[in-house]
Amino acid sequence: MPQHVPPTLHDAKPQETHKPLPHPTSRHPRRIVFLSRRDLGNPAAGGSELLVDRLADGLTALGHQVTLLCGGPAAYRDYRVVSAGGDLGHFIKARHAFARQVGDCDLLVEVCNGLPYLTPLWHRGPTLCLVNHVHTELWGMRYPAAAAGLGRRLEHWALSAAQRENLLVAVSPSTASALGALGVHPGRIRVVHNGVEQPPDPTPRSTEPLFVAMGRLVEYKRIDLLLRLWERVRPVTGGKLLIIGDGPERHRLEAMAGPDVIFKGHVSETEKHQLLCAAHLLLHPSAVEGWGLVVTEAATRGTPTIGFDVPGLRDSVADGVTGVLARGESSFAAAWCALALSTERREAMGRAAATRAARYRWSSTVRQFRAVAAEAALSHRRR
Repeated sequence: MPQHVPPTLHDAKPQETHKPLPHPTSRHPRRIVFLSRRDLGNPAAGGSELLVDRLADGLTALGHQVTLLCGGPAAYRDYRVVSAGGDLGHFIKARHAFARQVGDCDLLVEVCNGLPYLTPLWHRGPTLCLVNHVHTELWGMRYPAAAAGLGRRLEHWALSAAQRENLLVAVSPSTASALGALGVHPGRIRVVHNGVEQPPDPTPRSTEPLFVAMGRLVEYKRIDLLLRLWERVRPVTGGKLLIIGDGPERHRLEAMAGPDVIFKGHVSETEKHQLLCAAHLLLHPSAVEGWGLVVTEAATRGTPTIGFDVPGLRDSVADGVTGVLARGESSFAAAWCALALSTERREAMGRAAATRAARYRWSSTVRQFRAVAAEAALSHRRR
């Protein structure tokens, strides 16, 4: 993990290269600012922060001048990072921080993950809205009814009305459909999928049944449901259930965990690779996802996924081919037992998953996003 530094302004380290970087052409916005809740160095960072980091890093390598304006702790990058205050307080300070620390840009990318920055109300330049998933059903999982209702209405209004003249980038067809359900015209939505890194050489599969769940330990990931199902599955399959990740739910989950459950917390990229290679199955009981990046990360290691038939996972899991999408708790447990006991079927799904995952690489994600960025800048000039 990168070293955390106090919330302040960070300029990028000098590029260590002896050949000039390629420069964006006139049709591409040169100075791009991402406005996002967290930097990847934040302990609470997840898939959204990884996506922004890969986009920012890739665009920097193509010659763009990229700045990330975020809240909370930040780390040094090859692009500029500005921390605008606390995790929630920076939403209020974002406009002032942008004017003071950035001043101007050729494209502002608002990353809307629940709470919006409402950039169209205060930024008159080209703007692009990046959406991982719409939080409609998630507000009620974390907040009291009144606060959840207010947050839901604010998010819906921001995406459908405040952004009505801008393009929106969705990370999956599921997210695009959710935006359409809010009233966003399909002609303003562009789908840019997440990517994954080309994995290192594979390491051996575990000789005993090993089941892995990975992600931030928050309510909507539903690890508590997984722990309950484990009590039904374990007597049939044996083996161990490994929980990778951390978050506010960890202490509660550890207290309810039964035998043969191991909480690993944060792991290095090397250890993550080894564990995903060793796993017989990835278990992903989330209530909703934008895409489900860990599904593709596991797939590149030939590890199939069992999840629920919910937005996002419908896109990243080919049901019956690269994994199984369950319609309820009992069918999830049944699929878990069946695949754990059928080596032949499990390995066939793993091979199919690896083949499909080869289509998703970060280099392709950056190229697609760059094309949409150029389209957003051109659309603004025409207006």
